[in-house]
Amino acid sequence: MTEVQWTARHYRDLGLEYDNQHQMRLAELYYRKSYEILKDEPSQDWLVYGEAGYRYACMLYQCGDTEGALAVINEILDKAEGQNHFPATIRSGLLSLMAQCQLHLAMPEAAKQTFDKAYQNELTVLGGEEKGDFNLAIMCSNIFYSLFEIGEYDEAEKWLGRYEEELLACEKLGVGDSALIEEQKGSIALYKARYLQATGRMGGAAAVYAAIPRSRIFVGANILDAIGYLMAAGRYDEAVYWYEQYDSTFLTTIGTETTFDNIATYLSPRYSAYRKAGRTDKALVMADSINAAIDSALVQQKKSDAAELAVIYQTHEKDMQLANQRFTISLHCLFAVALVIIILLIAWLLWRSHIYNKVLSAKNRSLYEQIHQHEQAEAEQQEQMEALPTETLSQNQQLYCRLLELMKDSTVYTNAETNHDTLARLLATNRTYLSEALHECAGLTPADFINQYRIRHAARLLATTDDPIGLIIEQSGITNRATFSRLFREHYSMTPSEFRQVAGG
Repeated sequence: MTEVQWTARHYRDLGLEYDNQHQMRLAELYYRKSYEILKDEPSQDWLVYGEAGYRYACMLYQCGDTEGALAVINEILDKAEGQNHFPATIRSGLLSLMAQCQLHLAMPEAAKQTFDKAYQNELTVLGGEEKGDFNLAIMCSNIFYSLFEIGEYDEAEKWLGRYEEELLACEKLGVGDSALIEEQKGSIALYKARYLQATGRMGGAAAVYAAIPRSRIFVGANILDAIGYLMAAGRYDEAVYWYEQYDSTFLTTIGTETTFDNIATYLSPRYSAYRKAGRTDKALVMADSINAAIDSALVQQKKSDAAELAVIYQTHEKDMQLANQRFTISLHCLFAVALVIIILLIAWLLWRSHIYNKVLSAKNRSLYEQIHQHEQAEAEQQEQMEALPTETLSQNQQLYCRLLELMKDSTVYTNAETNHDTLARLLATNRTYLSEALHECAGLTPADFINQYRIRHAARLLATTDDPIGLIIEQSGITNRATFSRLFREHYSMTPSEFRQVAGG
């Protein structure tokens, strides 16, 4: 593997990592770096070039730069034309994204043609005919929804038919488990109801909706589609019911995920449902929640922007340093003898320090393994408690199990503002009950419990990433570096740098 290939893959992987953490500026930065490294000679690695370029175009599209996204897509497709080594699945993804861009630019006819190209390309991957491929069914579903949203109902109906045919083929061939098939059948029926409703066939839409088994409306997307149908049909009380089902099932952490997308997607429509259903009291409560969520989202966005910009600045600084180092090396080739002497001196110093580090590493390794075993045993005990029937648990144990489930979401404890009161509020209990449950089941105070999760989260990042320790501290939810260092040493009996070394090795 060449240096260019390795660097491109490294940047692509960093982009994926930040993408998964919803740090979109950083994800876009590294996708772009990976894409641009291979831009002049994409044949060095067609897979990474196509994947990084596709994801970079997605980021541009999501940020509103539709023309920029189209430019990247067109460049990749032009260079990949006739190249057998370019992954066909990525080509399908690029064509689908191109169609989305065309819809956004009010070019529906061009988008229809591009969607057909993406579909035909995917069929080519499968051998030229429909074979009951679940990914192909999902592609048809996405195309239907995109066209339906802009009012292209005739074209949308065609893709809904393809979606249903492909799903039936999947079911016949046994592709996908039964629960997944049921979910997709629910999606198809809800799409039909909304399509009939949008085209003025209210009676037919009502009949289709009434025939949907409620067992098929069990995933978030289907619940939201049901709500969309009911709101448009003026059946606000039923819409409120499904909002509350969605809220209790899928949004248990919405209080900590106060993003503007969540406010627009979940909170504001629910306020409208309450108001139109005549539930004024709940509507007013929801309005207060929306106002508080907006304030919180502004704060979180500022913090996130600052953190991402700091890393971007650090990355730029590192790139500048690397360029300067290369330039300096080229200038000092004339001083090779002096450089050799310096290297030999450094090697001697490293050898001396190696003797000390070897002893220290052995001690830290033993300590690390003991701590790892202890944490595993603790996790097993927690799993055993969670597996017990609820009726056999005391109230404190039940509350503790709910707390463990809540803490599976890292955004709870990595939020620097999370404290005793926050956990009590999220669990719909009070400070006293929470303290008693923690004392009985874990022997910890709420503050120690939260800090334990933060320190362990930081330890995982130290062991699995190359992020700077300062950035990891910010991501852990502890705002003071000195406090973090003290808590980390108390928990692991070593410094973060020593932990990273022993965990990696």
